[in-house]
Amino acid sequence: MSAQTEPVPEPAPAPSSVPAATAPARRAPPKSARRRSRELAMQGLYEWLIGGGDGAAIEAHIHEMDGFGKADRAHFDALLHGSIAQAAALDAVLARHVDRKTTLLSPVEHAVLMIGVYELTHCIEVPWRVVINEAVELAKTFGGTDGHKYVNGVLDKCAAELRPDEARPARR
Repeated sequence: MSAQTEPVPEPAPAPSSVPAATAPARRAPPKSARRRSRELAMQGLYEWLIGGGDGAAIEAHIHEMDGFGKADRAHFDALLHGSIAQAAALDAVLARHVDRKTTLLSPVEHAVLMIGVYELTHCIEVPWRVVINEAVELAKTFGGTDGHKYVNGVLDKCAAELRPDEARPARR
């Protein structure tokens, strides 16, 4: 019997002589004005959930943040001030679909969920799938490791309740 020898792997290619600084950098696609407004509103709601305070003072603080000029101002105003003004109603909807009191949720997830429920309720021109996707992206960016999965599950249930004609046909 002859012993078979395994082929010898080829050596790894030598490191590129092109300096890292000249290599093309990957850039994230530019954020839409609506996405920026959601991010900024979520940060404002986070601040409100943590410290309370006045919506106008929080808005003034958010105005100073980088990227505010590129946000959809009307959508930001609606999300931030609408969510603060209707916090009890939004939490009532969430309470039917979360596994704990809303006060025990992570402040990031709570803010993201409030924005999601606000949009499902008041921004009918935004498709429910877009609302959920945007909320999941916010949770991935700002939340804990698996927070986006929780946000997705809760908002999916909220969509079925708040937009039954729109959300149900996709369910089987």
